[in-house]
Amino acid sequence: MSEKKRTSGRFSARVVGISIAAALGGFLFGFDTAVINGAVDALAGAFDLGPALQGFAVSSALLGCAVGAWFAGSLANKLGRIPVMVIAAVLFLASSIGSGFAFGVIDLIVWRVIGGIGVGAASVIAPAYIAEVSPAKVRGRLGSLQQLAIVTGIFTALLSNALLASIAGSAADVLWFGIEAWRWMFMVESIPAIVYGVMALRLPESPRFLVARGQIDKASQVLFDFTGETDVNVKIEEIRSTLNAEKKESLSDLRGDRFGLKPIVWVGILLSVFQQFVGINVIFYYSTTLWLSVGFDESQALMTSVITSITNIVVTIVAILLVDKVGRRPMLLTGSIGMAVTLGMMAVAFSFGTLQDGSVVLPQPWSLIALICANGFVVFFGATWGPLVWVLLGEMFPNSIRAGALAVAAAAQWIANFFISTTFPAFAEIGLTFAYGFYAFFAVVSFFFVFYQVPETKGRELETMTDVVNLPRRGGSKRA
Repeated sequence: MSEKKRTSGRFSARVVGISIAAALGGFLFGFDTAVINGAVDALAGAFDLGPALQGFAVSSALLGCAVGAWFAGSLANKLGRIPVMVIAAVLFLASSIGSGFAFGVIDLIVWRVIGGIGVGAASVIAPAYIAEVSPAKVRGRLGSLQQLAIVTGIFTALLSNALLASIAGSAADVLWFGIEAWRWMFMVESIPAIVYGVMALRLPESPRFLVARGQIDKASQVLFDFTGETDVNVKIEEIRSTLNAEKKESLSDLRGDRFGLKPIVWVGILLSVFQQFVGINVIFYYSTTLWLSVGFDESQALMTSVITSITNIVVTIVAILLVDKVGRRPMLLTGSIGMAVTLGMMAVAFSFGTLQDGSVVLPQPWSLIALICANGFVVFFGATWGPLVWVLLGEMFPNSIRAGALAVAAAAQWIANFFISTTFPAFAEIGLTFAYGFYAFFAVVSFFFVFYQVPETKGRELETMTDVVNLPRRGGSKRA
């Protein structure tokens, strides 16, 4: 093997390693948002919660996520990417212990919000950091590690919950040291939180942050050691020319002539909103209810939810393999079509449902159709919109506004997530046909949004990103 190939391999291994470490924030992101599902019924019984307060206890973390995402960008520009990761790890740790020892619903909600702030911060920092340390030719694959980590975290939380409940007998039963299983479900999160914090402390700082702070020697070392840059001086000058380092970045830099914001910022916000408005979290937050409606018993429903999360992991790996070969736009457009069809068929299937003992039950063949389409929806989402939105948010913004724009887009995503999660029970009361029809409608709209507004970033260096979006279609370039 030639020296050049050995050097390239070393660089590749290093950048993959630090990207995986950064993506551990995504694992905690997925774990924290999913862990409540196994504990919700038990804690509702322990604290004697009504439906409304129980629902808010579940979704309250999402409000913290929006706050964490909003402030993470400015903190990352002030302190650096690594310190914000460490802060997020501390918040995860505090939330896991505090939630596990909560003595009432109020302090449980407070601890869940604190954990949500960590989730929101991690959701901003991981994709930004990975994009900033990755070579352009593999940036899509490495950026997709964030979504892979998220879905792996969801799977681990579901599996951990099932295991702890099984050992104790149920989530409400005492497990170890006189502490109920549902409390252990929260406290288990302390382990990956500590691992994330320790690994974050060992990561190099983003070279683009170092250049912005005038730490040229450190930036040069990171570029050479981790990203494989051979002409470091040229790269430093490219970064310097786009950062406008003498000007302190603030949210005011996002202002523009398109309803008060730069066009590219709106593209990021709407990508985030569409990712949630297709209803993916309804499948994960309320999947057991869905499977019960198609005739499964409780154990079958829980197992099917775990299988669905495994499917999500597999198709995310497929996305990682394809994103830098196929490109972002073709995959998003394909995903929009697939989601629109599968969600539309679910809406049709549930129009044949009947109400039995307060629950919707589907006759054959519509129960089978709903089952196939629900999993088909997860496949299309997991292979396209799930990972690719995070990839685009990490790379599509100009250097000078990346952290701030990503923070605003991620905050919008958490607010949209909160809206979809909290409105599903009300939508279901109107009718599941209405609910899935609503999500199908936004899947259709997402296709036209991507076609007309979302740029292709495949293979482009971050230094070439601007707020002018060049769309590969007849008629030339166009502003987003």
